[in-house]
Amino acid sequence: MENTLEKTIGQMVADDYRIAQVFKNHKIDFCCKGNRSIEEVAEKYRLDVQVLLAEIDEVQRQNNNDNIDFKLWPLDLLADYIEKRHHRYVEEKIPVLKQYLAKLCKVHGDRHPELFDINEHFNASAGELAMHMKKEELLLFPWIRKMVKAEQQRELLDRPHFGTVKNPIAMMMQEHENEGERFRVIAGLSNDYTPPADACNTYRVAFSLLKEFEEDLHRHIHLENNILFPMAEILEQKFVS
Repeated sequence: MENTLEKTIGQMVADDYRIAQVFKNHKIDFCCKGNRSIEEVAEKYRLDVQVLLAEIDEVQRQNNNDNIDFKLWPLDLLADYIEKRHHRYVEEKIPVLKQYLAKLCKVHGDRHPELFDINEHFNASAGELAMHMKKEELLLFPWIRKMVKAEQQRELLDRPHFGTVKNPIAMMMQEHENEGERFRVIAGLSNDYTPPADACNTYRVAFSLLKEFEEDLHRHIHLENNILFPMAEILEQKFVS
């Protein structure tokens, strides 16, 4: 347990993604705000540290073959996975959710005006995420792959035009924070994606998909903030003379 207390919550989830469920249950942000200790979040959310540790211990005792240790993956493979799994998911689900939310506003907006705010926040997020992912795909991820290749082939690397990988990473992490906050607002407006009593099937499907979208975004951001980015910064140090 002492070793656990020394880690940030982001590192804990990076070590074992099953732990994420404990933080989700208490609405603790482990992806955008993963640099906090478990003692810090316990104090902020008025939780008992020992209770949190017991819950973490419980989920770790459960057998789960889906717990992939992404920290063992080569960085270029992890970048490929994020792009093909999470970026593609975002691109596929955005138009579907836009259509659903527009329909909900039209049909149910008079009785549930919060739908207009949800729709506005989601559309803003959709635009920002599209630009964010392109920056990763065209700038940051290619540089990470280039560093991996240079290390494998024992080649020297010139400094990139952005100076250090820490610069685009800082930008990406700030954008992650922005979208994390936006979805916290959406979750609040939707009562944690709980459809009202008069909700039709489309309403329920839309909220279910919106919740799934947020959960995928959390995992997406976690893989970058807590694994890919820190390891890319460590790799870059090998090329600094």
